[in-house]
Amino acid sequence: MNADRKLSRRTFAGGLAFLGFGRRAALAQGFAALGEDATGFARVTPGIELSFPADHGPHPDFRIEWWYVTANLVGSDGTAFGAQWTLFRQALTPGAQQEGWSNQQLWMGHAAVTRAGTHRFAETFARGGVGQAGVDAQPFRAWIDARQMRGPDGMNATTISPLEVSASGNDFDYTLRLEADRGLVLQGERGYSRKTAREQASYYYSQPFFTATGRLSIDGLAFDVTGLAWMDREWSSQPLASDQTGWDWLALHLNSGEKLMLYRIRQTDGQHTISGNWIPPLGDRYPLTPADVVMTPKTPIEIEGRRLPVRWEVAIPSLSLAIECTPLNPKAWMGTSFSYWEGPIHFRGSHTGVGYLEMTGY
Repeated sequence: MNADRKLSRRTFAGGLAFLGFGRRAALAQGFAALGEDATGFARVTPGIELSFPADHGPHPDFRIEWWYVTANLVGSDGTAFGAQWTLFRQALTPGAQQEGWSNQQLWMGHAAVTRAGTHRFAETFARGGVGQAGVDAQPFRAWIDARQMRGPDGMNATTISPLEVSASGNDFDYTLRLEADRGLVLQGERGYSRKTAREQASYYYSQPFFTATGRLSIDGLAFDVTGLAWMDREWSSQPLASDQTGWDWLALHLNSGEKLMLYRIRQTDGQHTISGNWIPPLGDRYPLTPADVVMTPKTPIEIEGRRLPVRWEVAIPSLSLAIECTPLNPKAWMGTSFSYWEGPIHFRGSHTGVGYLEMTGY
């Protein structure tokens, strides 16, 4: 089933209603099931060593996971673009995996292209067990219908490179080749990403060092493109608590070669939690705590009757970093059952560069 709608990685379960699995009451934080009790599903615990290529593949005992790519691209004429490719998996119920159409795994894919005046996206759903969507760890392949992300012969599992990524919608399509010469970055405590001081956590790793080349078209115009890309892999069973309203995520490519990931969970009492990673060019990492980072939302705008900040100021005094993040397209809004904003940004100040911003739960 295709629809001119889109869900973010953190709002995936809202699409269950489209497949006839029933509509639950909307959760306060806007992420269906992610803040609910996870009894019966596998638990995220510290001290587990991630293994590759195995962990490039699915983890069906956990409730939710995603394979997620964002790319900041520039056309041969200098036009700036953003591109996204995402595959989500959600288990409807815990327990042994069923066969065929009885399989409890639901898959959802989305793809998008953004430029300064235009945002195009598409969405696809599939039921597990019938071959319409899935992920193979080796040789690596993630797919839903005709959209796919695959590792050609010779892909290095420790860098998940190279990758070939392709997708299309009614008004856009793209084919990209992603290459990285540095290893994966384990977020949090060697891949154990604690969301708050409570038990909410996920397993989380990234490949922030991709370079991208390829071809993109939007509204009938085609462009050869180059740029930088970031891949996130995350799986969990209960990454949020019931008093957490949403989150703000930044993935930044600094022109000086460093990478920066910041993740702010918003709570109803205003005691928001920030975590992140400062990643030097050689791939080492410097974990960031709430005491290290100041994230200040600025310039709220109204979209679909909601006010949300599309510009952010970020300061990390210990790293002499103070930047202002500005969207390429302020109207990169996804008006789905659980709406959210996501799109490419650029930043300036003590450092300059490009990246992606996601804001959910507003």
